[in-house]
Amino acid sequence: MIGRPQYLQKLDAWKDRYVVKVITGVRRCGKSTLMLLWKQRLIEHYGVAPESIVHINLELLENEPLLEYHHLYEEILRRCGARSGTSFGLTTGRYYVLIDEIQNVPDFQKTLDSLQARGDIDLYITGSNAMLLSGTLATLISGRSMEISMTPLSFAEYWSARAGDGLSMQRAWSEYLHDGALPATVGFSGDETMLHDYLDGILNTVLFKDVAARLGVSNIAALETVTRYLFDNVGNLVNPKSIADAMTSMGTKISSPTVSNYLEGLVAAFIFYPVQRYDVKGKRALRQERKYYAVDLGIRRVLCSNKVRDTGRLLENVVFLELMRREGDVYVGQGAGGEIDFITNGAGGPRYYQVSESVHDPNTLERELSSLRAVRDNYPKMLITLDDERPISHEGIQQIYALDWLLSNEREA
Repeated sequence: MIGRPQYLQKLDAWKDRYVVKVITGVRRCGKSTLMLLWKQRLIEHYGVAPESIVHINLELLENEPLLEYHHLYEEILRRCGARSGTSFGLTTGRYYVLIDEIQNVPDFQKTLDSLQARGDIDLYITGSNAMLLSGTLATLISGRSMEISMTPLSFAEYWSARAGDGLSMQRAWSEYLHDGALPATVGFSGDETMLHDYLDGILNTVLFKDVAARLGVSNIAALETVTRYLFDNVGNLVNPKSIADAMTSMGTKISSPTVSNYLEGLVAAFIFYPVQRYDVKGKRALRQERKYYAVDLGIRRVLCSNKVRDTGRLLENVVFLELMRREGDVYVGQGAGGEIDFITNGAGGPRYYQVSESVHDPNTLERELSSLRAVRDNYPKMLITLDDERPISHEGIQQIYALDWLLSNEREA
């Protein structure tokens, strides 16, 4: 199992607090492995007795009878030594209940609400659909749930997992862009056929099961075409009408409302992350076009001609995912000097980021710096590039090598 220390630290912080810990993310990003790591940590670090931990993976065939919320609830009580309406029979006083892929159970929220109401259960769940886990659950258990959004491997996690393979950092970066960051792909490196089949299988499962089935989509070809268009336009501003117009011009007639429905489903399945524009001067989010970034570049490559291309935009995608992990909400900036690739607005105030594959050309460097210089405040501004150089300061704007930044654990790096 590949360690995921960032997520374990979050679980440490929320352990034994009266909230449901909801771990969300695209299929196969490592949620079930995180549950196993957390179970191991509860036993080895916190001294929790194994019999006080109930772990149920609802993707396993032997747990199919539990895909009914009454049955799931009664089975959890049984494993805790209790009956419905009674206190627990064992003496530990607290149980840790871990449930994988809870969205497979219709009306699952009723089980969670009842378990949470007992008061002596610390509850952790995972799921692969944001509409179910963020919408339904948040409504039912208002104020008593918190979401841990999980992504595939960061470059730092990938580099750590490949440490024994004798790769240079540059080669690891190249394979990271090619293979993607889903944890299982680390074991497929070098076997192109297995890698392709694995990524293609995940994409099909997400499109058919997590999007088409839940939205009632019958035109799978149109859904796949929209998905390919979004992958091909990572980092470009789009809206449902512009996508519908582009699809129609390419021979796939589709309406804006249908595209909007597809976008909601793809975002809910964590295949894409939407990013709003932010007016730097007015300090407000703009409701017009958005950018969409891919959860995994390996899946993108498989669907889009099977080649790694547009390295600058791929770097931008990687930086976005890293900023989301470190900072939370990320915006595309619109300022007096033009577009700013990313703005974050954490507890310490805003931070501004430009991303460029290379700024060796003086004209490119000036263009990237001009947008940041036009922002008249003293908050940190950074230019992230693939130019392998020591950090450079351009009148307070820090230029840094992307791989150094990605491997840094410090927020300000």
